[in-house]
Amino acid sequence: MKTKKIAASLMSLTLLGSLVACSPKQSGTEIYFLNFKPEIAEVYQKIADDYFEETGVKVKIQTAASGTYETTLKSEMAKSEAPTIFQINGPVGYQSWADYCANLKDTKLYSYLSDQSLAVSNADGVYGIPYVVEGYGIIYNNDIMEQYFALPDKAVAITSTEEITNFDLLKAVAEDMTAHKSDLGIEGVFASTSLGAGEQWRWQTHLANLPFYYEFMDNKDYDNTILAGLASKEINFTYEKNYQNIFDLYINNSATQPAMLGSKSVDDAMAEFALGKVAMVQNGNWAWSQINGVDGNVVKPESIKYLPIYTGMPGEDKQGLCIGTENYFAINSKVSKEKQDASIAFLEWLFSSDTGKAYVTNDLGFIAPFTTFKEDEKPADPLAKEVLRWMEKDVNSVAWTFAAFPSEDFKNDFGDALLEYAQGQKGWNEVIEVVKTSWASENAAKGN
Repeated sequence: MKTKKIAASLMSLTLLGSLVACSPKQSGTEIYFLNFKPEIAEVYQKIADDYFEETGVKVKIQTAASGTYETTLKSEMAKSEAPTIFQINGPVGYQSWADYCANLKDTKLYSYLSDQSLAVSNADGVYGIPYVVEGYGIIYNNDIMEQYFALPDKAVAITSTEEITNFDLLKAVAEDMTAHKSDLGIEGVFASTSLGAGEQWRWQTHLANLPFYYEFMDNKDYDNTILAGLASKEINFTYEKNYQNIFDLYINNSATQPAMLGSKSVDDAMAEFALGKVAMVQNGNWAWSQINGVDGNVVKPESIKYLPIYTGMPGEDKQGLCIGTENYFAINSKVSKEKQDASIAFLEWLFSSDTGKAYVTNDLGFIAPFTTFKEDEKPADPLAKEVLRWMEKDVNSVAWTFAAFPSEDFKNDFGDALLEYAQGQKGWNEVIEVVKTSWASENAAKGN
């Protein structure tokens, strides 16, 4: 009798399994994801396998070889079974693929974004969803800052770094900390402004992002600062004074004399911060591995915090970190509505289900810009956590506008001029002229 019951149960389960497998909701639809990053292709295949086990929907994963994504995408889009999920390089990529990008404005995926301004959008809709972000700003060691704020003769009325919400306060604190260097046991407030050849990117790209972000924001013909920048054959460098504000503050309150900055590297700067020789350093969340890897590192993870890069812009108390990405998901508008919906459902599962989120954080290693991630589901390193914290504040992130810079030569011209300025060989007006002239000539060289 017992054997018959077991056999009957097994038959029932087999029948149920057959019905589930044949369910029209779970079979017959195959989605196709063309992946951009070869280094995580195996992880995506595991994700696809788990998704099939859970839903019965097959996800075909194909990965373009390194450096060939655009070429592969063009080839695959011409096929009858084209990718249903693909990736665009922000607003620039959207210009090329606008006819293939479905409007995602009404999706849960878009609603999950912690900062919806990061999406690729225009007045008509939302066409690219960022799925991994990075951020940069002024990293500070809160232990040193608390030591400063405890000084009985400090020159400012505020009592914590969190109260610094504009350039004037940042300047007052930094200059007073310089006056108290010996009391604080530091060699400078800011780590060395690395201006050696090949080491200038924090200034000619990341710091330069701010004045041009604001300049291109003033161009009301465009919804996006990158597109406005790409359309600008010439620049005014409208906010050069704001750039000079922060650059001067860095070099005049540094661990290294301005004239010697040409010998300094990014590694030097990060080591100064890790060893507690300085209180602050401008860099991105990728710098955690540098800080943590320095032999003799004394900075506690819980003491590492972020401030935005304040430059004296009106209303900058509402400015956040510089947040950006070159990685956006798009859905192919040319495939059937069924495949579009199934593709969106897969991405929503990836960034909202327990299984999907575990892959995102632990295997893909993304800082995912979605509200669906609980605190214990987010990256553990302190700088990543800070980027996420700032994204969830009531502030406006500064978009990565440097994608509009005309060339590497432009950036290098800018950086070399900054070095000569720091060394006293160029005046600031000469730096302005180099920047404006180089932008125009590099655009002209491209035929713009």
